[in-house]
Amino acid sequence: MSDIKNKVQKSIPSTKTQRVSKFVKVGAKVSSNYLKHYAKSVIDSSYDRKKALDEENANDVYEALSELKGSALKVAQMMSMDKNMLPQAYTEQFQMSQYSAPPLSLPLVNKTFQKAFGKAPLEIFDTFSKEAVNAASIGQVHQATLGDKTFAVKVQYPGVAESVSSDLKMVKPIAVRMVGLNERDVEHYMEEVENMLLSETDYDLELQRSISISEACKDIQNIHFPTYYPEYSSKKILTMDWLEGDHLNEFIATNPSQEIRNQIGQALWDFYDYQIHKMKEVHADPHPGNFLFKENGTMGIIDFGCVKVIPDLFYDNYFDLMKIENLENKEKRSQVFSNMNFIYENDSAEEKEKLDGLFTSMITILSRPFQKPTFDFSDDNYFNEIASLADDKENQKLLRSSKKPRGLRDGLYVNRTYFGLYSILHDLKAEISTKSYFFD
Repeated sequence: MSDIKNKVQKSIPSTKTQRVSKFVKVGAKVSSNYLKHYAKSVIDSSYDRKKALDEENANDVYEALSELKGSALKVAQMMSMDKNMLPQAYTEQFQMSQYSAPPLSLPLVNKTFQKAFGKAPLEIFDTFSKEAVNAASIGQVHQATLGDKTFAVKVQYPGVAESVSSDLKMVKPIAVRMVGLNERDVEHYMEEVENMLLSETDYDLELQRSISISEACKDIQNIHFPTYYPEYSSKKILTMDWLEGDHLNEFIATNPSQEIRNQIGQALWDFYDYQIHKMKEVHADPHPGNFLFKENGTMGIIDFGCVKVIPDLFYDNYFDLMKIENLENKEKRSQVFSNMNFIYENDSAEEKEKLDGLFTSMITILSRPFQKPTFDFSDDNYFNEIASLADDKENQKLLRSSKKPRGLRDGLYVNRTYFGLYSILHDLKAEISTKSYFFD
């Protein structure tokens, strides 16, 4: 694997020409890798060309995206959350963006502070770490102190907000060709992705959402939030309390008891259930890097940049079919599938039958945790069932050959939220009460 996380960047390609050039170079490198590994496989029949090619391509693509940062790296992070979307080599590399990317040098951080406050960090804080303690897709975090308080200061990378639209245009062919996604679906959802990414680059908006969601969810047991500081924040800088805790992989490595795993899992479920059903907006970035776990079974939650507001029309239809009696009612099911653009009136009878079976199976699996008082997310059979449905070649062919996008745009981040939540609960091997405000 690349040791890119140990590098420090002195600049980020910010102009459209510079960023396009980076994409072109990595495209040429991928083509070169293909020829090199093909030649090796001709000479040595035992050589595993696909595995070696995936590993080298994944390394090269991730290194390029890491240096570009912003939207390109964020999309890689999103794809890595779906363990069935990418070859294993890509998943492993792209998962690094959840925790670590090459940080920016201190002079660039100072420049951002000067622009926002007219002062360098050390003119505001008593101490400010020279190196980032965490560097991800949109920004990096430094530790600072003032008096007896310790802060986490998130500094956005230069040029990230301005390059969202152009980056997504360059990412689109990669998503279609490398991952094999339906081009119409990619076009359909690109506007949603662009809007969400633009909101993530607006730290003024993130500050407002962080404060409001933290306040609304403050009484949920075993979770806590940092206090946020508007006086030390701006459109490109966000300052909050420093929270202690381990990321998920570090926490699991401490071998916590089942009781602690269940306690944290319950807190996660309650947090998401409250947001979705009481607030109709949700922290839609449930990757492990946004949670800090403690040995006493409590959890800190950070990063409210990616918040999905759920429209009433989408909410009503999406959750209507979580009720088994509605899902089993063909007339009701057909109406909801039409409202959600899963099935269109001018689809052929054969298409309607196949799509009805596919989407019914998907919703049956997704809603299963809601159908029981408790659910054991350590059950590998459940997640194998999800993987089998996604890997089914007939299902893939049906969706990728479709001449229409399937599903409302709002489903992209709501589905991503549930997938991310279920994945973390599975890693925790948590068994929890799945009581939901929806059924109340």
